[in-house]
Amino acid sequence: MKTDVDRKLRDFIGAKTAKSFSEVLGIETVGELLRHYPRRYLKKGELTPFDELEIGDQATVSGRVKKVTVRSLDSKQEIRPDEVQKFRRHKTITKVVVTDGRNDLELAFFNQPWLANKLTAGTAALFWGEVTRFRDIMQLKGPGTEILDEEDLSEEEIERRAKPFRPLYPASAKLPTATIERSIKIVLDNLEDVDDPIPELILRKEKLLGLREALQKVHLPETEKDWELAQKRFRFEEALVMQTILAQRRAVTDALKAIPRERTAGGLLDEFDARLPFQLTAGQAEVGDEIFADLARPHPMHRLLQGEVGSGKTVVALRAMLSVVDAGGQAVLLAPTEVLATQHHKTLTKMLGELAEQGMLGGAEQATRVGLLTGSLNAAARRTAMLDAASGAAGIVVGTHALLEDKVQFADLGLVVIDEQHRFGVEQRAALSQKSGDATPHVLVMTATPIPRTVAMTVFGDLAVSTLTELPAGRSPIMSSVVPAKERPAWLERAWERIREEVGKGHQAYVVCPRIGDDVKNAGDEEGEFAAGAEEEGGPGAKGKPRPAISVLQVAEVLEQVLGDLRVEILHGRLPADEKDSVMSRFAAGEIDVLIATTVIEVGVDVPNASTMVIMDADRFGISQLHQLRGRVGRGKVPGLCLLVTDTWPTSPSRGRLDAVAATSDGFELSRIDLENRREGDVLGVAQSGRRSSLKLLSVLRDEEIILTARHVANSLISVDPELTEYPVLRSFVRSALESEATDYLEKT
Repeated sequence: MKTDVDRKLRDFIGAKTAKSFSEVLGIETVGELLRHYPRRYLKKGELTPFDELEIGDQATVSGRVKKVTVRSLDSKQEIRPDEVQKFRRHKTITKVVVTDGRNDLELAFFNQPWLANKLTAGTAALFWGEVTRFRDIMQLKGPGTEILDEEDLSEEEIERRAKPFRPLYPASAKLPTATIERSIKIVLDNLEDVDDPIPELILRKEKLLGLREALQKVHLPETEKDWELAQKRFRFEEALVMQTILAQRRAVTDALKAIPRERTAGGLLDEFDARLPFQLTAGQAEVGDEIFADLARPHPMHRLLQGEVGSGKTVVALRAMLSVVDAGGQAVLLAPTEVLATQHHKTLTKMLGELAEQGMLGGAEQATRVGLLTGSLNAAARRTAMLDAASGAAGIVVGTHALLEDKVQFADLGLVVIDEQHRFGVEQRAALSQKSGDATPHVLVMTATPIPRTVAMTVFGDLAVSTLTELPAGRSPIMSSVVPAKERPAWLERAWERIREEVGKGHQAYVVCPRIGDDVKNAGDEEGEFAAGAEEEGGPGAKGKPRPAISVLQVAEVLEQVLGDLRVEILHGRLPADEKDSVMSRFAAGEIDVLIATTVIEVGVDVPNASTMVIMDADRFGISQLHQLRGRVGRGKVPGLCLLVTDTWPTSPSRGRLDAVAATSDGFELSRIDLENRREGDVLGVAQSGRRSSLKLLSVLRDEEIILTARHVANSLISVDPELTEYPVLRSFVRSALESEATDYLEKT
């Protein structure tokens, strides 16, 4: 049954105004308007008659403009209204005399000459500020003003406009905040039935305002406490809807059937552990035990494994895969690119040694095979890989999207390991799940992008989360520095000298560029994402279009002159697969001194001898991506060096990001900085689609306590009433959120 909040706006405010809301803000219904919350509140003083003003009071007055003058503070000359535009960037003082008909009051506005064309003689307005006296003239210090239309001059309307806390809304010239405020008041005055999505029991327990009272106080607050309590309630509501969706998903997952894969003593896993040339960190061992416990359950594991760059996630994943192989199943490692899939295949094969050589000369008595399936394999290799997967001969299969094709089958798929979860959608994950027969495979998701706990809980809320924070013994520190190439050209020259010095010591280096440079617009590779690179006001190229990002091919030409005697080669995503493989193999073998590459080397590439990385146009990359890139050096016993080259100005936000990266190697701290500087929609993955975030007041970083509480409440509700039959209003809100395009981020988990 529809309530007032479901009705069209035109029923309340008329067709013309409703059309403006639709065209400007995309708001069609009463409910959508009431959830268009104020972006902030204007704090005023109490409405006071002119003759009752007291020095020191914060006051608001209503009057008409009597006289306006503008003077230049430099030349002391008076500026005519038609000359105001010429003085917009000059130091000026605009003096406005206002009157209530009996008494006058003077206001001084500094560096706002344009006000002279708005506050013309006879204009009615509200003015507020601190009451002061200067040369026996009563004034308002630091005044604010709001112009009133003639239809706004009723005593009731003036009193409403002059309330101590006035809401200011996200608005535009076509739909000003005053129109939004007036429309919301009309709606609230005529609103009757409002169903609350938060159950009454929870409202009482959490001491939250009911919906009707919260709407009144968030839009028309009498005190600061009013809007604070209202916002708290709406933040909880947003968190509850989100966490209820995730709780339902967890319930569905827990109800699915999976084949238990209990750890088997004396199998491949034990043999692998016995051959490890290093000791597992405490974190690796603990996370491994969590995974083994999940795999032994008759319901599918659904776990996120996150950790710092180089924290040893691959070892943890391989041990999980071996455990499944020991239990008679197969495991798949799904990588987002061919380069990364090939690198994973080599890494796993190398780590396993003869344990990956089943049926081969020199293979261990107890062994399996590690297959590789990518789109660029030749027909013979592809056929062999598919047969090994279908027969079960390959206990572990590494691949790209090629694994999702209908033709690819498995004998007994027990575990799916997904590297870099954000590169795969839920449909792709489901496609792999369907290849395991009646049972659902266990799923382990890996990400090298550290995620603060609250964000992980919000975005990946239907996954159990395991975190690796320790770095394995033997990892060397990485020193990072910003190279301001435009301000200090000599520093860039020094960067190339450092590369030469490192190569002279027997080490290797990476030079990373944002694009390939083969005249393809925004050539960022299928494996690399980078910022658009629009420059800040006042930065390089500010008077024209920003220059294109530096490319691999451009840098290759430069280094041919600068480092011509060294072995320099290029690598990017559009090279033929066999050529990419050859370049990486030779770099890993030490046959290449300097590798100029795109972000194709961002994750998975492990060359312990690489000591130095120079990132060109580093400001074109995000914080987390820079952190991952520099994780490619310092992977052996040699300390790492990462040089962040940029043309941005010292005071620009882009330089601030680079300074943050250079200042700390703590990926979790950098992740928090990154998220604090980005819109919430970006955090949740909705901004990539150009849509607004469904979160209006809730902040996943700030409101951790609220999200935790909502999570517990949602779990309690779903545990006894999975379909929310007892809570139809909450069920309706959940359904609306699921149907909304703004919740695409949930489809990424």
